[in-house]
Amino acid sequence: MPRPPLPPFTAETAAQKARMAEDAWNSGDAARVALAYTEDSQWRNRAEFIRGRAEIEAFLRRKWARELDYRLIKEVWAFHDNRIAVRFAYEWRDDSGHWFRSYGNENWEFDAEGLMRLRIASINDLPIAEADRKYHWPLGRRPDDHPGLIELGL
Repeated sequence: MPRPPLPPFTAETAAQKARMAEDAWNSGDAARVALAYTEDSQWRNRAEFIRGRAEIEAFLRRKWARELDYRLIKEVWAFHDNRIAVRFAYEWRDDSGHWFRSYGNENWEFDAEGLMRLRIASINDLPIAEADRKYHWPLGRRPDDHPGLIELGL
C-alpha cells in the first residue's frame, strides 16, 4: 500500500516525510512505525543490523522499554530523488532517572511506493541534567509551535 508522499522528493515532500516519521516515532507505537518500512527493509542502527518489519518492531519495543519519556525532533538535511538525509536529536531517561540527549544522522532510501527500504543511523548519546532538557511537550506528537533543532540551537 503506498505511503505518500512518494519519491522523487521535493523540499516540501521531504520535509513532510521527515515530520511523518518524527510523529510516528514519537507515538511510541512500534507496530505503527514498522509499517512505514518495506517487508525486507534493512537498517544499521548504531552497531546493530536489522532486517525486515518483524525485527524492526522488536527492536523498537526494546528501545522504548529502555529509553523512557522519549521525545524526538527530525529535520531534513538533504534530499535527492528517492533519498532523504535527516539530522535528529531526542531526549530520554533511563529507569534510574538519568537524562540523555541523543544526536544523530539518518540516511533513508525509499521504494516507489514511499516505503523506506534502507535506513542507516549514526547516533551519539550525551548525558544531560534534567534542568538542561529542551523538550517539554506531553508525550506524543511534537506541537506545531514547538521550536525545531535550529531554533533550539541543536
